[in-house]
Amino acid sequence: MEILMGININKSIIDQQLTGIEEQIRKQAMDEFGFSGDRLKSLAFVYLCVKTMLDLDPEEAFDCLTDGAGDFGVDAVHTSVPMDGDVVVTLFQGKYKRDLDVEAAFEGTSIEKLINACRYFFDPSAPLQCLNPRLLIKVEEIRSLIREGAIPTIRVIACNNGPRWNKPADDEIDRFGHKDRISWEHVNHDVLVNILQRIRPVDETISLSGKAIIEDMNFSRVCIGRVAVSEVARLMKTHGDRLLERNIRSYLGLHGNRVNEAIRNTLTSKTSSDFYLFNNGLTVLCDDFIYNSLQKEDHKIQLENLQIVNGGQTCMTIFKTDEELKKQGSILPEDAYVLIRIYKLHKDNHETVSLITQATNSQNPVDLKDLRANDEIQKRLELSIGNLGYTYRRRRMEITPKLTEITTGAAAVAVLSVWQRAPHQAKFYSREHFGKLYPDIFTEKLNGAQVILAVLLYRFAENRRRRPQSGDPPFVPYASCFLAMLMGRLLLKDMKLVDHETLDHRNFKTAKDLLDKKDNAYFEGAIEELKNAIDRLYTDGWANQSLQQLSATFRRGDLISVLAINE
Repeated sequence: MEILMGININKSIIDQQLTGIEEQIRKQAMDEFGFSGDRLKSLAFVYLCVKTMLDLDPEEAFDCLTDGAGDFGVDAVHTSVPMDGDVVVTLFQGKYKRDLDVEAAFEGTSIEKLINACRYFFDPSAPLQCLNPRLLIKVEEIRSLIREGAIPTIRVIACNNGPRWNKPADDEIDRFGHKDRISWEHVNHDVLVNILQRIRPVDETISLSGKAIIEDMNFSRVCIGRVAVSEVARLMKTHGDRLLERNIRSYLGLHGNRVNEAIRNTLTSKTSSDFYLFNNGLTVLCDDFIYNSLQKEDHKIQLENLQIVNGGQTCMTIFKTDEELKKQGSILPEDAYVLIRIYKLHKDNHETVSLITQATNSQNPVDLKDLRANDEIQKRLELSIGNLGYTYRRRRMEITPKLTEITTGAAAVAVLSVWQRAPHQAKFYSREHFGKLYPDIFTEKLNGAQVILAVLLYRFAENRRRRPQSGDPPFVPYASCFLAMLMGRLLLKDMKLVDHETLDHRNFKTAKDLLDKKDNAYFEGAIEELKNAIDRLYTDGWANQSLQQLSATFRRGDLISVLAINE
């Protein structure tokens, strides 16, 4: 452990990070939580943990926060987009000691609170009392998904700037059980710094087994071979998240995820020798690799600056299975191998790197946002939006965007909601925004004026979702995408336009002035239209629906059909 003047250097690094984060979130923390001073620093620590561990954009990370009175010991909640009937829910609790000389373990009483949260949050019929509104909205949405058949995989992440919890807390976790569905993780300053330093290059030698195909082509070099799973486990143990960059933080877990469970089961079965046949393999990019060309098989490949761009879940599952087996006095099977593809590309060949990563990760489009940054449509939008006084951020931002800045993620949600009139897909199909839905969102006819206006409408609805007014109906926290769509419809009506395709730089100022003047009126009109639509869906009316039912309502296509009648 590195010590600097009596203080763990990683503690000091994180404390310095929090100073900057406090300034970034100060206004929003006061507006939405009423936090300042010491409470602000604690909130900033939870925010940093959420953003780092889940690799979220700043706005997404802040939206997860639930800290405050009535939080059930849960300071943040993140719910993944449901996929194949599974939903991953991550609960955070943060404990930050301002005295950096103190070595305080994560409290056992806090673990007990998290156990109680797991006991009640994921049982749709269990009574919930005294939850703060921000947390209640999130929990009822989770319970609504469970009622519809979603199976939750739960990650509980206990965060502090000290050691892990003690054995009595472990005993409490063991007594609670449910380890097939719930994983418990400890994150502290050392873990955070390790992830934040992921950009350090990895130079490593990989031992291949058997024959391999190695070929030079188009100023690049390609190697296709097989590698023992024990070699993969060794690489992961040595380098961890530095091999996978962002992928490690979206690891779906060994238990409760069907794909990863299948990988583990094959590794531990009598048919482990078939693992090579069942797995899609690993894709590795590097700046250079060398090998002994006179050798016929069992090559040792020396790689410079390697990254695993596809197969992260496989790598982590092999590593976790290896850890489990070692605890049981066993090892990974010697006859289990995995396909590996190694590409040597020029250091400046970013476009090819993106295309390879995109092609090999087509089953997980959530990772493709940055890979679309160099698309021609994205470049055109950047220019078009810039000419109208806004800035389009084609690549990931590490700080909250300014009012004049628009991210690609925000553009996708807003355009799909407002102009493509698919608000349920905008919220619940975010994995596909830069995958299957990409050509439907970023069409050839989409221009900067349309993007800006859609984002402004969506932002207004989102701000009311985060800070609802006393007279707002209870469905507002679930309906921002729908409300933005209806507000867009009212804007077009006022401008006497048939559809959004006639919006461009020529009438942008007129539309923007109208929106600035009538945003509240559009929002109230959208609320009334939603009330009427929900009343047509439920004979007893919107006011008699539970939060769980209201949450489910905005995932349903039939609400879209009802609203379409009034177009």
